[in-house]
Amino acid sequence: MEEKPARLSVGVVGAGRVGPVLAAALKLAGHHPVAVSAVSDVSRRRAESLLPGVPLMEPAAVLAHADLVLLTVPDDALPGLVSGLAETGAVRPGQLLVHASGRYGTSVLDPALRAGALPLALHPAMTFSGAPVDVQRLAGCCFGVTAPGELRTAAEALVIEMGGEPEWIEEAARPLYHAALAIGANHMVTLVAQAMDLLRQAGVQEPGRMLGPLLGAALDNALRSGDAALTGPVARGDAGTVAAHLAELRSHAPDTVASYVAMARATADRALANGMLKAEYAEALLGALADGGTR
Repeated sequence: MEEKPARLSVGVVGAGRVGPVLAAALKLAGHHPVAVSAVSDVSRRRAESLLPGVPLMEPAAVLAHADLVLLTVPDDALPGLVSGLAETGAVRPGQLLVHASGRYGTSVLDPALRAGALPLALHPAMTFSGAPVDVQRLAGCCFGVTAPGELRTAAEALVIEMGGEPEWIEEAARPLYHAALAIGANHMVTLVAQAMDLLRQAGVQEPGRMLGPLLGAALDNALRSGDAALTGPVARGDAGTVAAHLAELRSHAPDTVASYVAMARATADRALANGMLKAEYAEALLGALADGGTR
């Protein structure tokens, strides 16, 4: 029989939307959440919901109780947290310190590494609500994994135990990796929200019902076919339609003009590059975008 991996005591520093979810997933895999640090009332309630019975402690106490510590604080707070924990002697040799930031690799954990910790960067490529349903969403979720070479197997094993799929990301590529995800996910939310607002202004009672099938098909086509999935007036070179769009946006939603122009220009560039947008139509189209962006 194969020996089961060692079960670990798990601590969480930062009970935002991600940390308690990852700890709950590790609990399902047989590990033991033992301590969580939470500051706000919202984070305390989240910890109680996802990790019932797990005591709340100060960050240093969390490290004192746990073999594996999830450092799930905002990106900008992570370097200071790591430095502070290392300087106060809270980090123990052989302790696994895991952050879930997409921006950073393991270099941000260097102060803890010098104190003997084992650094891992495990970033789930998923949006989180902080609700229990997020644990199920980890099934099949890709994680951006960065770790020292000797810890790569351990890092990937933890991801698999949480139900995820490990994807190795080199340290130097972490910022680019994270920028790609932000463009794909964060900016999409903004664009969808803008589209819903405009549909409401146009009299559509349930914008989500109208957009759902359209956006689902567009996403599926884009993932399957890339630029070949481009459709619409920009890809076709319909300068008159684009000009009409911009006139309406300037009148009814001027705050959306800049994003429309920026995305239309990016779309035109890609459509030109793959031959979908004919050069003879591109000049008039780009002229309409130039006019729309400066009025």
